[in-house]
This record gives sequence, structure tokens and C-alpha cells, in this order.
Amino acid sequence: MAKKLKAAHRIECAQPKLKRRDYESALAELHVELVKLQQWVVHKGVKVCIVFEGRDTAGKGGTIKAITERVSPRVFRVVALPTPTEREKSQMYIQRYIPHLPAAGEVVIFDRSWYNRAGVERVMGFCTEEQAKRFLDAVPSVEKAIIESGVVLLKYWLEVSPKEQTRRLEARINDGRKVWKLSPMDLKSYGHWYDYSRARDDMFAETDTPWAPWFVARSDDKRRARLNIIRHMLDHIPYKELPRETVKLPKRQDPDGYENPSYPMKVIPELQWPTE
Repeated sequence: MAKKLKAAHRIECAQPKLKRRDYESALAELHVELVKLQQWVVHKGVKVCIVFEGRDTAGKGGTIKAITERVSPRVFRVVALPTPTEREKSQMYIQRYIPHLPAAGEVVIFDRSWYNRAGVERVMGFCTEEQAKRFLDAVPSVEKAIIESGVVLLKYWLEVSPKEQTRRLEARINDGRKVWKLSPMDLKSYGHWYDYSRARDDMFAETDTPWAPWFVARSDDKRRARLNIIRHMLDHIPYKELPRETVKLPKRQDPDGYENPSYPMKVIPELQWPTE
């Protein structure tokens, strides 16, 4: 069995990187399905909560952007909470996340979630070991209560390799378009690869439950990971395509004497850009 698993892993990893044209074509089809899902969620009052976790540079932000770029931000709401305030630090840990859970007709996506306590807080010493273990003990019951309230809960862990993480962090250092993505915490966390691995393993062992399992996506190939996650998400949220009325544009009114004004508008210069 072990030999078969290793062989399967080699085959999966040997897949060539997905070309941009193929990726964009597949993503366009998935976007159509996401719009259908959105209409169904609103129509039926469905409540969906999606959690994204993973190491720095694993591709959470790009995946969330791929999910949300063609749907309404009023339905697909992204939650990325900042560092807790002093008041929030004194609250029950899960308390500041509860208000952001979805109401009827919403899909809430957590770009990092309550699992901060099991990951970065534990590894970087922002909480005690006792607090981390208490969290891991409690969270399965909390998630069960969330699901029993009618929320569809999906949890995704994006798994990036050490080599690819290094490449992406170096790109953030050297690429002027990406420097904003590089935080001091990224650099501090980089040296704690195996501490994060142990924390991840503990998190899976305690919170990978039958009612709220973890789904792992290998994300060295970002494009494949995004497509795989969106397809998986669509397969795990029951929805149907709603019938559409035939839409026809109404006749535009006659000008009735209207003429363009002679007002000297401040028009943006039309520059010469290179073409293919």
C-alpha cells in the first residue's frame, strides 16, 4: 500500500503547471457556476461559511480572489480580521469571530479564522500552550453548534512545499508589485517550518471531525489549486440553477432635441500602449 501511495503522489506532483489560457478558460466556466450558487443562496436563504488556512504564501488570498471576482460582495463576504484589540484579548477567544458568521443568503469567507490560535498564535508565542490546547479541545463542539444552526461549513488547508514557499517569499522581496505582501511576521515565521508542521498536525488530529472535516489542497501550482478548490466547493454546497426570464433591452428614448454640451471636460489623455 505504501508503494502505491508514493507512486500516486509522484504522478500527481509530476503534472505540468497549468497554462494561463487553460486556467482562464476553466475558471470562466466555474465563475458561471458560482453565479448560479449565489442566486440559489439568496433565493433559499442558505448560510455558507468557508475557512481558508495555510502557511504564509500558500495562496489563500489568490484563491479567495478567484472565488469572489465575479460575484457580489454583498453575498460573498470576505472576513480578514486584524490584530485583536486589548478589549478583544480579554474576551472569550471565539467571541470576536461569532458576529461575522453568515446570515441567511450569505457566503462568508474567512481569510484566516479562529484557527489563528492553533497556528500562528501558538507557534509565535502569542498564546500559551494551555490556551492552544483548550482551544483545540473546544472548537469541535463550537463548529458542531455552528453546523446545527444551519450553516454549511467548509474548511480548507492550502499546503505549500518549503521550496515553493521560499520562491514566493523571495518574489515578495524582489518584485516591486509584491512588496506590500511581505510582513515582518512572514520573515519571523519562515524559520519555524517544522513548528508550524507540528501545530498543523495537532490541529488536524483534534479538529478534523466527521461534521467539519479538513480538506487539503496542494498549492505549489496556484492555478490548479484554485480550480480544484472551487470545484470541490461547488460539489459540497447543494444548489440548483434557477430559471431565468428572457431579458430584452428596452427601446432607448429619442434625443428630443438633446445635444452634447460644449463644456470643456477634463478628459484623461489617451496614451500609446504597446499592442500584440
